[in-house]
Amino acid sequence: MFICGVAGLIISSIAGNNEGVVLTIGGCMSLAAVVLIAVSATTNRRRIDAFVEADAERLEQQIDALVAAGADEQQVRSLVRDALRIAGA
Repeated sequence: MFICGVAGLIISSIAGNNEGVVLTIGGCMSLAAVVLIAVSATTNRRRIDAFVEADAERLEQQIDALVAAGADEQQVRSLVRDALRIAGA
């Protein structure tokens, strides 16, 4: 879309410098860019690594708190693994 738009701008400028055609092509290119940004923003479901790391650190702190309170560490970690497996992570 963008390559065709640039080509259209060049051709319309050479062919007669018709402002209406140039503005129409530029508007179509801008609309295509907005649509591309919107689609990318709504369909991307992968989280940024920094957020995943922060969640992992928070989970590790909760495990440490449970172990410090007297829970068996192996049972707590087994429970977390089972929960993550069920959640599909």
